[in-house]
Amino acid sequence: MSVAPPFAGLAAASPEVTQWPQRLLLTAVMVVVVALAVYGMWRGWRNRAARQADVPELPSVPDATGPVLASAEGRYVGTVRAGDWLDRIVARGLGAPGRAQVEVSAAGVLFDRDGAPEIFIPASMLTAVNSGKGVAGDVVEREGFAVVSWQLGEVALDTAFRADRAADQRAVMQAAAALVAQPTGGTA
Repeated sequence: MSVAPPFAGLAAASPEVTQWPQRLLLTAVMVVVVALAVYGMWRGWRNRAARQADVPELPSVPDATGPVLASAEGRYVGTVRAGDWLDRIVARGLGAPGRAQVEVSAAGVLFDRDGAPEIFIPASMLTAVNSGKGVAGDVVEREGFAVVSWQLGEVALDTAFRADRAADQRAVMQAAAALVAQPTGGTA
């Protein structure tokens, strides 16, 4: 008596499960939904930049800034209007967060961002240096961000940075605070 394997006859008679027209339609619908979402985000970013037309042009980086007093590598978080930590400024290229190096010299504070234009804040525009826990929608532990307050024309701004090392962040904050205290520092 010979016994056949339990699933021997099923392989040839198995019905086709895949329904290609429905799968292709579902895939096309998902691609359209994702494309519309990306378009909506892009358009919102552009509209925000247009609403922030009152933000003046950024100061250019001087050829010589002098010796570096303190520096740190970390993350440029963003720039907001002073007092409103949710109002990210996207005009003039200030909106994109990312990796950066901050350098403090006698001339001011320089944020050298990866893949984005440099931001230079002259010492004469600095108004305060503090620590904070929330800027541009990002929240960390208390005193997790170094926040540089400055005056760009008539617009008061706060720019946040988070260093990879806490000691470097403290050194940058102390050096920048010393610039604010100088007679040449303060509001422009």
